[in-house]
Amino acid sequence: MRQLKGLLFDVDGTLAETEELHRQAFNQAFGERGLDWHWDRDLYRELLSVTGGKERIRHYLERFHPEVLQDPVIDHLIRELHARKTAIYTERAARGDLPLREGVARLLEEARREGLRLGIATTTTRANVEALLEANLGAEGRDLFEVIAAADSAPVKKPAPDVYLHALEAMGLSSTETLAIEDSVNGVRAAHAAGLPVLVTVSDYTRGQDFSAAELVVDSLGEPGHPIRALSGQAQEVDLIDVPFLREWFARLPERGAA
Repeated sequence: MRQLKGLLFDVDGTLAETEELHRQAFNQAFGERGLDWHWDRDLYRELLSVTGGKERIRHYLERFHPEVLQDPVIDHLIRELHARKTAIYTERAARGDLPLREGVARLLEEARREGLRLGIATTTTRANVEALLEANLGAEGRDLFEVIAAADSAPVKKPAPDVYLHALEAMGLSSTETLAIEDSVNGVRAAHAAGLPVLVTVSDYTRGQDFSAAELVVDSLGEPGHPIRALSGQAQEVDLIDVPFLREWFARLPERGAA
């Protein structure tokens, strides 16, 4: 019987509904440079198929402003815009504009108390992650996680498995004893490519994605008095995602093959 030893969390959309703030920060960075680029919610939902902020800007230009890519300083401009966007985002996250999603703080504390090891596997920047954690969990929030595998850890973004493989190696865990918690199809693909089973908590920007490959899909992690709704996957009747449920459910999952 397989034994659950670790949880690897995605960040954007999983720990918090961050994507709307990312969108606003991109638009502010564009505006400050006098650019007439604007990402509305529908366009941004499409752009989320591309992981990584700099990659997303480049993809947008390829689709809507291909002539701009001929500028010899375009790489510098993309890096500059992304850096400014990150500064805007982290400033707003640090002042508390991004509460954690329902059940996240509870599950993190339960997991720590029950001896599950915690890590982060994300394609966002480390600064974004640390600002979110400190604003919601205090200075000790960072210490809950053994490793924060972020954009600087794995240049090849999800759906490639690199960031998950890096996190597993850093923690000394195998994919047969670790669960990924995600909110996007690219995240599911990345985790599966690393051999990890996936629990999806759908977010505002990913509700319409096809999660049929995920082992379990729920609308949130839940809180006492606010039960979850299972959207797909095999699970017993459960009101919230807690450590006892995860351990029992994980033990019954078929092997995906070790990474």
